[in-house]
Amino acid sequence: MASGNLTHLTEFILRGVSDRPDLQMPLFFVFLAIYGLTVAGNLGIITLTSVDSQLQTPMYFFLRHLAVINLGDSTVIAPKMLVNFLVSKKTISYYGCAAQLGGFLVFIVGEIFMLAAMAYDRYVAICNPLLYMVVVSPQICLLLVSLTYLYSLTTALTVSCCVFSVSYCSSNVINHFYCDTVPLLALSCSDAYIPETVVFAFSGTNLFFSMIIVLTSYFHIVLAILRIRSSEGRRKAFSTCASHMMAVTVFYGTLLFMYLQPRTNHSLDTDKMASVFYTLVIPMLNPLIYSLRNKDVKDAFKRFLKSPCQAFKLV
Repeated sequence: MASGNLTHLTEFILRGVSDRPDLQMPLFFVFLAIYGLTVAGNLGIITLTSVDSQLQTPMYFFLRHLAVINLGDSTVIAPKMLVNFLVSKKTISYYGCAAQLGGFLVFIVGEIFMLAAMAYDRYVAICNPLLYMVVVSPQICLLLVSLTYLYSLTTALTVSCCVFSVSYCSSNVINHFYCDTVPLLALSCSDAYIPETVVFAFSGTNLFFSMIIVLTSYFHIVLAILRIRSSEGRRKAFSTCASHMMAVTVFYGTLLFMYLQPRTNHSLDTDKMASVFYTLVIPMLNPLIYSLRNKDVKDAFKRFLKSPCQAFKLV
């Protein structure tokens, strides 16, 4: 917060995806379609995994929460972004910006560790199938999801407080389409060393530990699949984790592209394009990845279409 004789800002201006006036309406319809598909797809996954009796396993429990996170992530960003395509004054209040940053951090950190929990679930299912329902019991699933949300909330509060502890007193134009840590700290007119260190430490730690879990899980999964003698057995084992592998590759690939760029080539415009991908495009793709490549989800969808009322009675 600003102090002393420094002027305290009451609002920020979001530059958005593009400054070009002729692109505002086309971009509005593109991102409206993306957000519409995201809402429909993730609500569909949440509904099916909640009401279908065949999808009451740990894998679909985690998938339901991934869909909740994807829906939340997009909803924190997209509505304000869509409104800003239609207005000339693209402003967001100081506290609205802080709330948006906090919400974004809750869901992005939640997604990182939910994907890690799903990788562990697949590891147990393939490497220890006889112990699966014991090791990944409903109580363990609930504990993993609860810890993920609790840690995400703690991270979001800590980082948001650090980012908004600096003084913003000169430019209030954020070179982004939402309030993010790096473009916000770039506007600081006070020493941002501690907030920058906190942001870097949390980002690096979260990415490192979640990737260790994912890579270790898939290393053992690949070894287990290679030990299966029949080609049909290998194909079946691989199919149980193919959707998750695809989702993990897309998500972590985008984050690594963003965080591992050399400082000399790093730009906020590049961050913007990567951010479009992991805040809006990936939440739209995940339901497609998990439904189009998953026979159980497709069969559940068919059952739901045949008798939606009956499906809700089964809950």
